[in-house]
Amino acid sequence: MVKENEQYVPRLYVRYKKETIPFLMKRFNYKNPMQVPKINKVVLNIGVGEATQDEKFLEGAIRDLTIIAGQKAVATKARRSISNFKLRAGVPIGCCVTLRRWKMYEFLDRLLNIAIPRVRDFRGVNNDAFDGKGNYTLGIREQIIFPEINYDKVVKIRGLNVSIVTSARTDEEAYELLKALGMPFKKKESPTI
Repeated sequence: MVKENEQYVPRLYVRYKKETIPFLMKRFNYKNPMQVPKINKVVLNIGVGEATQDEKFLEGAIRDLTIIAGQKAVATKARRSISNFKLRAGVPIGCCVTLRRWKMYEFLDRLLNIAIPRVRDFRGVNNDAFDGKGNYTLGIREQIIFPEINYDKVVKIRGLNVSIVTSARTDEEAYELLKALGMPFKKKESPTI
């Protein structure tokens, strides 16, 4: 957090205002700073299929996601019944958190600078995980890469999805926005002949 006018502002937000907006205005020839894409929200999601048999798995996932996000996670319920998976409509099968404003910037700062570099054999995040509308989804295989998680209290190692929703109209704008904020994308490989 950076102190600005007696109010604490996340570091990533300051970087967005001072470095990213001028860079993107020059890169895409925007005439107005309001045209520059921004991050609207970050959604964290954990699917817990074992929760249909034992409720403790869901409680552990909610606890871990709450610690990671800094905001209370809510249980998500099945929309319809699927007999092959022994699943009934309305049964809790996962949990999610939606982060906005300062909490969103604080989480992204921790994700980009602390958590992702702790991944074993890390070479960068996938360049192709955009949805065509300027949103990016990142899959994390282990929740224990976050330093807030106490490894001894983890019931089961599970993954989570991080969806970054931006106001960008194209994937190229979203790519440049996230890259300017510090997202460690894989280096583009030249084709070998």
